[in-house]
Amino acid sequence: MLATFLQAAIGAALGNTGVAFAAAIAVFGAAFGLGRIGQSAMESIARQPQAAADIRGSMILIGAFMEGVSLLAVIVCLLALYA
Repeated sequence: MLATFLQAAIGAALGNTGVAFAAAIAVFGAAFGLGRIGQSAMESIARQPQAAADIRGSMILIGAFMEGVSLLAVIVCLLALYA
């Protein structure tokens, strides 16, 4: 009986740890991607200052999509944790 309880407790702890790692990977991936988008946008604006408005608009749109995907990933992780 005790062995079964310990196996269930260890399995739950590993599941919680896995969910935490999945959420962390999603957030780190989004942060890295947003940094790369910002870097590329600044380089593009430095090369073509006349296209700054178009580049900035595209950067904001892509950044918003990326944040939405990372938020969705974190929500899925929370649902997996508490459901």
